[in-house]
Amino acid sequence: MALRIYNTLNKRKEEFIPLQPGKVKIYVCGITAYDYCHIGHARSAVVFDVIVKYLRYLTYNVTFVRNFTDIDDKIIKRAQKEHKVPHEIARYFIKAFYEDMEALGVAKGDIEPKATEHIPEMIALVEKLLQKNYAYIANGDVYFSVERFHQYGKLSGRSLDEMLAGARVEVTPQKRHPLDFVLWKKAKPNEPWWESPWGRGRPGWHLECSAMSMKYLGETLDIHGGGQDLIFPHHENEIAQSEAATEKPFAKYWIHHGFVMVNKEKMSKSLGNFFTIREVLAKFHPEALRLFFLSHHYRSPIDFSDVALKETTNALERVYLTLKRAQDRIGKEVEFEEQALKDKPLYHQLTGIETKFKEAMDDDFNTALALAYLFSGIKAINVYLEEKKPEKSLLAWAIAKIKTLGKVLGLYQSSPETFLTQGVALTKEEIQKLIDKRSEARKMKDWATADAIREKLRLAGIILEDTPVGTTWRKKRD
Repeated sequence: MALRIYNTLNKRKEEFIPLQPGKVKIYVCGITAYDYCHIGHARSAVVFDVIVKYLRYLTYNVTFVRNFTDIDDKIIKRAQKEHKVPHEIARYFIKAFYEDMEALGVAKGDIEPKATEHIPEMIALVEKLLQKNYAYIANGDVYFSVERFHQYGKLSGRSLDEMLAGARVEVTPQKRHPLDFVLWKKAKPNEPWWESPWGRGRPGWHLECSAMSMKYLGETLDIHGGGQDLIFPHHENEIAQSEAATEKPFAKYWIHHGFVMVNKEKMSKSLGNFFTIREVLAKFHPEALRLFFLSHHYRSPIDFSDVALKETTNALERVYLTLKRAQDRIGKEVEFEEQALKDKPLYHQLTGIETKFKEAMDDDFNTALALAYLFSGIKAINVYLEEKKPEKSLLAWAIAKIKTLGKVLGLYQSSPETFLTQGVALTKEEIQKLIDKRSEARKMKDWATADAIREKLRLAGIILEDTPVGTTWRKKRD
C-alpha cells in the first residue's frame, strides 16, 4: 500500500508522489514569538514531528523547514508594555519554545529561519509582484490585489464574497478590495523598520513564509503544513503571492491538523480556556501529552481535559510496565539472531503488527490506528511472559521491535525504570533498603512488618509488585 495523504487543496486523499524521487521538501508555519507556547502549538509540533519521522522511516531524504516570526504587531506590543526592544521578546520566547519542544521530544527542523534575517528576500518578492501588477502601493504600504489572482480561494474552496462574509477584515480605505492583504507595512513611530524602495517599514506576516520557503526549498514544495486556522487567510495568501510571482504551483500537498478544544469549544485566551505547554507538563509526563495527541487522527478536533491526560498516562504506564517485565525476565542484555526466531508465534504476531502499523500510517498518517496495533503487540508480549520459560532472545527482539515502531511516533524511548520511577521523593537506595527489609520479613512470615513497609511506600507514592524475579517498584500515578 502506497502512502496516501489528505490534500486540503483538492479535498481528498491522494497518493504521495514527491516532486523528486526519494526526496521530500516540507515547510511548516512556526510560532510568532511573543508568548509561551500553548497546547495547540504542541499538537502542531507533534503532528509534523511524526510526519517527518515516518517519511524518514520510509527512507525518504527529508528537508524540513519551520520558521519563526520574530517581528510582528504582537511582539512589538509586548515589547512596549515591558519596556524592551522587540528582538529581546522574540529571543526569549524562541528559547522557551526550544525548551518546550525538547521536553516533548520534538526534533528541530533542518532549517529554522527567522523573518528578520530574510528581509532582502521579502523585498525582492514584493518588487516582483509590483512589476507583474499583482501589488500596488498606497500611502507607503504595499498591498496584494486578490482580484488580480483569479485562483484566490482555491485552498479554502470559497469565493471572494464568501470569504469576505466570514472574515474579520481590517477596514482600510486605501485598499482596492477589502481582502487585499499587506505585503509591506509603512513604519510607525517607535517601531522597528528596514529600508525598502517604498520607504522605511517592515514585512507583512504572510510574506515571510513565501520568501523563506522558496529560498530554502525552491519555488514548489512537496508539503506545506499548519493548523486548520491557517487555511484562510494565511495559507490562501501564501499561495496567491507565491504563484503570482513564480507562475508555478506553490505546494503539491497541503496538510492541516485539527483544533484543540476544551469542553467542546476551541481553546483561546479570550474564553479563558487557554493552557500553556508548561502548565500541562507541570502535572503530566511529556510523553503522556504526546500520546494524547497521537491517539486521535491529526485532522480531527480533540477535547483536552485532565481526565483525558490521566487516562493516557495510565495507558502509557501499562506499556512501560510490560517492557520492564520483559526486561526483568531477560536480565542483562541479550543478543539475538532474527533468522533463528522466525518460526516463533510471537515473531509472526509482531511482524504482522508491524505490517498493520505501516498500513495505518500509510492511510493519511493514522496514528490512532497505528497505536491500536502497537497496543496489541504489547498485549501479545504480556501473554508470552506468562509462559514458564520465555525465550530471552525472543523477548529482546520483541522489545526492540516495539521501540523501533514507537520511535516513529516519538514514544516508548525512555528506559522503563526511568519512566516508572520518575518524580519519587525517596532515593533509590532508601527504597531498596525498605524492599530488602520487607523481603526478610516475608521470609520470616512477619506479615505485619511486610504490610507496614508496603503501606509506608504506598504513602510515599510508590507501588510494589512481587514478580517471579523479585520485587519491583514504580511511582504511583494519580
